Amino acid sequence: MPVSLPPALDLSLDLLRCPACRTLRLHPGHGALRCPVGHTFDIARHGYAGLLAGTRATSGDDAAMVRARDRFLSTGAYAPIREVGARLAAAAVPEQATVVDAGCGTGYYLAGVLDQLPDARGLGLDTSVRALRSAARAHDRAAAVAWDVFRPFPLADGVADVVLNVFAPRNPAEFHRVLRPTGRLIVVRPTGRHLAELRGRLPAMVTIDPAKEQRLHRALNPFFEDAVTEQVEYSATLTRPDALDLVAMTPSARHVNRPDLNDDSLLPDQVTVSVLATAYQPR
Repeated sequence: MPVSLPPALDLSLDLLRCPACRTLRLHPGHGALRCPVGHTFDIARHGYAGLLAGTRATSGDDAAMVRARDRFLSTGAYAPIREVGARLAAAAVPEQATVVDAGCGTGYYLAGVLDQLPDARGLGLDTSVRALRSAARAHDRAAAVAWDVFRPFPLADGVADVVLNVFAPRNPAEFHRVLRPTGRLIVVRPTGRHLAELRGRLPAMVTIDPAKEQRLHRALNPFFEDAVTEQVEYSATLTRPDALDLVAMTPSARHVNRPDLNDDSLLPDQVTVSVLATAYQPR
């Protein structure tokens, strides 16, 4: 039985372009999105559109990572990060905004922005079909699309008021192309102190390159100038299940030795959460 078009996806159809043709609009029909030439992209029963037709994602969160992330985010430990992204977005754009979340994961941060903008619509892009199942349900005004953010986005030029990028890969040229001239790019990334207590005890945890900020500046500078930066830093209390989920929801989960996670002395009961959030305006 064909899948019906989710209301949030219907709300965002005018943004989408056929990823094969690059310019032709997509239209719904029989549980799929189709362009006039005949390229067809399935709508998953979980509510997201699979625009990566014929391409299997080479990265992205697996099912265990997504479950861990859902559990950890539900504790509210990262709520201040969500709030700063939403605040920067709401301060810079109209309430009837279009928000594109590049590397949306489960849709947690996109939903936070939409809560601050009651007339806005959102569209999340991610390679992980497991995460997209959550993202498609994260907010009633948020659609979700399977896409690799390193490739040219399946979006028309200048359609977004906000491009949101939280702990995710970046594609500066595409961010610039899809943003309106008055739009804002909001990038949230960790500082060197982020989760320092956890990384100090588990050597296999992925480290934060001290040159990360310089690389970010070099990548974005041809396309954007920073408008405002906020630092968010606080101590978060962790239960043992929280600490396990915090490790399991990151790429570090693939590198940490399982026996280490059985050693309570290696799992701190508090960690430093430290991020920078910057709103950039297009050049």
